[in-house]
Amino acid sequence: MSDLLRLATAGSVDDGKSTLVGRLLYDTKSVLADQIDAVTRASVDRGLSTPDLSLLVDGLRAEREQGITIDVAYRYFATPKRSFVLADTPGHVQYTRNTVSGASTAQLVILLTDARKGVIEQTRRHAAVLALLGVPRLVLAVNKIDLVDNPAEVFAEISAEFNELTSKLGWATEDVIEIPVSALHGDNIASRSENTPYYNGPSLIEHLESVPVDADSTGAHALGLRFPVQYVIRPRTAEHPDYRGYAGQIAAGSVSPGDEIVVLPSGKKTTVERIDTPDGELAVAQVGRSVTLILADEVDISRGDIIASAHDAPEPVDAFDATVCWLGDKGLRPGARLLLKHGAKTTQAIVGALVERFDEQTLTAQPSPESLELNDIGRVSLRLAEPIPADDYRTNRHTGSFLLIDPAGGNTLAAGLVGDVLTSVEVGTAV
Repeated sequence: MSDLLRLATAGSVDDGKSTLVGRLLYDTKSVLADQIDAVTRASVDRGLSTPDLSLLVDGLRAEREQGITIDVAYRYFATPKRSFVLADTPGHVQYTRNTVSGASTAQLVILLTDARKGVIEQTRRHAAVLALLGVPRLVLAVNKIDLVDNPAEVFAEISAEFNELTSKLGWATEDVIEIPVSALHGDNIASRSENTPYYNGPSLIEHLESVPVDADSTGAHALGLRFPVQYVIRPRTAEHPDYRGYAGQIAAGSVSPGDEIVVLPSGKKTTVERIDTPDGELAVAQVGRSVTLILADEVDISRGDIIASAHDAPEPVDAFDATVCWLGDKGLRPGARLLLKHGAKTTQAIVGALVERFDEQTLTAQPSPESLELNDIGRVSLRLAEPIPADDYRTNRHTGSFLLIDPAGGNTLAAGLVGDVLTSVEVGTAV
């Protein structure tokens, strides 16, 4: 079991996400005493009898109301059993783009819903986005369970509806859990609550501590080497007159001296001579490690190229279909000229056909839509000025994803997934 879990939160407005995040920080003793004192004083000033833990994170909400763009806020906390990196994403519909960013590397997502509202439109939208992103584990925290009549019946109904939804979206039953919680009072957060006798499962923190999640949940271990080159190191000093190294982070597989590699998209082959790090040479480097590779031959390599294992290197492509989550305020239409960023490489792209638009509420696909609007998910065809060596997103989340960028303003307009990722969802055809 990995001792680090990357997770994210998602949920609709006023479902209590800020209070839940504050409760997680408080119950794991991850906030300083003076912060608790400040929250307590502020809560008393508001006439509250208990600390309002949402104040531990609500500074972000105030900044958003002032119009400041904040993509994702990262929180760090730990228990004796595991450390956690939590991506705290906003709940407003217009910030669905931030959920995409926060959940893109998550191994587990806590999706909140208000027990009084149940599974609503934003819940279904978030679940669909998380399914397309390939998030392996999901927790539905049914919050404010203390505010409903017949909580056992309400929890059972919400769980049944959510299980039906996640099953259609492709999750296995064992990868999804529903937990009734009260973030305000701490029920089923750090420990199991006596106020929910109808629930026999773990508390939220118990589940986060024990859920079996691979240290790499992207499929990267199943592939050969994928090494996006971020920087070419040429010191040109008297001590190292001929040094030429290629620096980056291993996105998939592993590498050792003597391995045969191919440089993409050029297709030139050579072998790895040495693996350098600030701490010295390595005999082997695994996925996630930042290293500098020294190659046996002089090969023309630039930032944005990918060094891959010769035995399973992806074929560079300059035209393909992809699933995109459109994040731009203006709609996407056929013929749009954009920039595509894949790893460290950026190239020009033209949008061909809009193949279909996915309706996350009905789980149906509308063929040949006129446009994709803000937060729409759809499949499009792309043509590139230069080929990119991309894997299918379902094979590897790192090398199978890309961004579409506004060439004029530099804003990110879409998160893209290589391949027909929508086929992993039970999609019907809209009539």
